[in-house]
Amino acid sequence: MSALQTLYGAVFKRTSTFAIAVLGGALVFERVFDEYSDAWFYSRNKGKHFEDIPAVREQLEAKSS
Repeated sequence: MSALQTLYGAVFKRTSTFAIAVLGGALVFERVFDEYSDAWFYSRNKGKHFEDIPAVREQLEAKSS
C-alpha cells in the first residue's frame, strides 16, 4: 500500500504532474507502438517492397555512395 501512496503523492495528487505523466506515457507508447508496427509490417512483407527490386536497390546504393 505504501507504493501506491507514494505514486499518488508523486504523480496523481497535482494536476500538473499528472498531465506531464500522461503526456510522457503517450510519447513512450507512440514510439514503442510505431517501432513494433513497422517491424511487423516489414517482416510480413519481406521481399515485396520497392527497395527489394534488384535494379532499384543497385540505383539506391549507387546514389548513397
